[in-house]
Amino acid sequence: MRIIIAGGGIGGLTLALMLHQRGLDCQVNEAAAELRPMGVGINALPHSIRELAALGLLPRLDRIAIRTRQLTYSNHLGQQIWSEPRGLFAGHDVPQFSVHRGRLHAMLWQAATERLGSDALCSGRRLVGYTQHGDGVVARFQQPDGSRQDVTGDALIGADGIHSALRASLHPDDPPVRWNGTQMWRGAVEWPAFDGGDSMVIAGDAVAKLVLYPIAPGNTADTRLINWVIYAKVADASQPPPRREDWSRLGDYRSFRHLAERLHLPFIDVGRMIRQTGEIFEYPMCDRDPLPWWTQARVSLLGDAAHPMYPVGSNGASQAILDARCLADLFGRLQVPEALAAYQADRLPATASVVQSNRTGGPERVIDLIATRAPLGFARIEDVATETELVGIVKGYAQLAGFSLGR
Repeated sequence: MRIIIAGGGIGGLTLALMLHQRGLDCQVNEAAAELRPMGVGINALPHSIRELAALGLLPRLDRIAIRTRQLTYSNHLGQQIWSEPRGLFAGHDVPQFSVHRGRLHAMLWQAATERLGSDALCSGRRLVGYTQHGDGVVARFQQPDGSRQDVTGDALIGADGIHSALRASLHPDDPPVRWNGTQMWRGAVEWPAFDGGDSMVIAGDAVAKLVLYPIAPGNTADTRLINWVIYAKVADASQPPPRREDWSRLGDYRSFRHLAERLHLPFIDVGRMIRQTGEIFEYPMCDRDPLPWWTQARVSLLGDAAHPMYPVGSNGASQAILDARCLADLFGRLQVPEALAAYQADRLPATASVVQSNRTGGPERVIDLIATRAPLGFARIEDVATETELVGIVKGYAQLAGFSLGR
């Protein structure tokens, strides 16, 4: 069995490593001509870290990431709404990690190169088409010089992101990327550590929210590389998303200064931290509607190509890793068409539920709830919301997304 993977991001590389571990042949074809440390911070939850640990990658993760100890939701004044331990500190058998996306990607690429060999990872190959026949598939890739390269295998998996070419081929009438009108500004900067240097904070109100967490050690024991994100609704959801080339453009603090100045957190000067950030990026908060199906005979989708979701609840990369584990296991014991059908039956409804939950705010709805009831702050959280309400939002999401301790 040989699996062709279109896309060498987190999902595609994880799939390649898992297939190799099971003795299955594969080839990764990445559209980018060279590997660059794209993106800023992400969180990988225990249910996905468990899969990376099974690949023997925990020591590498510890070298590039932070084991997240605590997650706190607060209002825009820093008043605590909900706080809980995470990862090992919550009783999981593996950590939760906060990490720079580019460093995680580079680590997976290096591990795949070492284990599969450099010939199994091909850069500068963009999927432009495919054909299927009775017992195989031929994927057609375009190279930087304009030439075409045909690759033959038993299955083709599209792990080529939210703008997936394979998704467009399978579903030519699929609606375009869906923007909810929310804009994100984000960056990373070395800054004095807060709350032990291993905690994550999500703070805000009905107007804007801040996500704040360390993603790597700093140059001194007292500093960390801090990832920050501020997001707010800036347009009606009926508006088309910004042009694709504007998705990661450089941002200007002056355009969202009024949002940062709403945040009065006692442990950090948000405005000063942002002003000290070397590069600020702008991203629209986008997803796509869940598909009715992913699989057509020997072809299927994985990760953001299958189920792009709003970046709330720390689940985008984690769900791609879970896709890879499910698919690799099925390829290890079933023929290709049966494996892909079973993969779709398992993962499509599970990820569609997360996509829909993220559209309503995911676990961060606890902030919206308190902002509605106590927009100017509160003396006691018990006077604003019951523990049952808060537990229902936060723990209910953990159960839905698959990282609850009760699962």
